[in-house]
Amino acid sequence: MTLQTISIDLPSDILLTLNESEKELKQRIKFSLAVQAYLQGKVTIGKAAQIAQLSRIEFENNLSNHQIPISSLDLDDVLEDIEKLK
Repeated sequence: MTLQTISIDLPSDILLTLNESEKELKQRIKFSLAVQAYLQGKVTIGKAAQIAQLSRIEFENNLSNHQIPISSLDLDDVLEDIEKLK
């Protein structure tokens, strides 16, 4: 996978203010971008995991830890799928 580097300007004291290392902040930004893109339906959960640079399992676990659903299926969708499988 080829990576694209994007630079953003933040206040110089941001790491101190957030009490995070640069690595932690970069990971949090990537995860946040991935979650937003996933929730907006712009990317699949697999692509979101790639954006966050996590395995799909790690990404799904992180979503669960943040109480973010990993599926957009509702009860009707599930019942419909069950009927199709019969």
